[in-house]
Amino acid sequence: MTVSTKDTTALSDAELAEMADLCVDREPNFDIGFLSKQREDWVLVTQVREGNKLRGYSFGTLERIGGTPSLLVGLLLVDRNAKADQTLKAILHDQFRRALLAFPDEDVLLGSRLTSPDGFRAFAGLEDVVPRLGYKPTGEDRAWGRRLAKRFGSEKSIDDKTFIMTVSPGPVGGLDYTASKGPIPDGVATFFTGLKPHKGERLVVFGWAMAESLASGKLPR
Repeated sequence: MTVSTKDTTALSDAELAEMADLCVDREPNFDIGFLSKQREDWVLVTQVREGNKLRGYSFGTLERIGGTPSLLVGLLLVDRNAKADQTLKAILHDQFRRALLAFPDEDVLLGSRLTSPDGFRAFAGLEDVVPRLGYKPTGEDRAWGRRLAKRFGSEKSIDDKTFIMTVSPGPVGGLDYTASKGPIPDGVATFFTGLKPHKGERLVVFGWAMAESLASGKLPR
């Protein structure tokens, strides 16, 4: 597999069509029109290919939120096949590498929106992931949930106790990934009880990539 990241402004219409083809026959049904808007909303696009075949992609940005170094994943989609885990790791590895270059010697917050428990795999190896099993979020945690919801479209659309964000019907970004093998973190399925991804509901999740872990190249695990 090969992975590449570039500015979204360099993304061609042909590439957008190829991205749309990855989920043309299944949810979340990202079409070219929706992906074109992601090209406008985000700064970086990462693509993973196996030979000439696109296996996954991500739209995101590296920025500071209130001075905090942040890696925001606005949309990430992985082809549902036997190499889904490898594809996800390739995308995240490249994004963490770029985070290290952008914010050397600093801890970096990773934030995204999840549609299923499988998405917690993206946070493996991170510290202080919120929400997490057996942990009561603090006021600062809830504030971070609202900050991320604002960056993802609407601060008022999140319940800062459950971290569930609701967006109007239609295609909604987030992390679309189904694990090909191996366990999902214990207990995280409880956070998705009653969640309706097809109605635009997403779970806002964030965690910290520590500076020493970024520098060692051990993320993602």
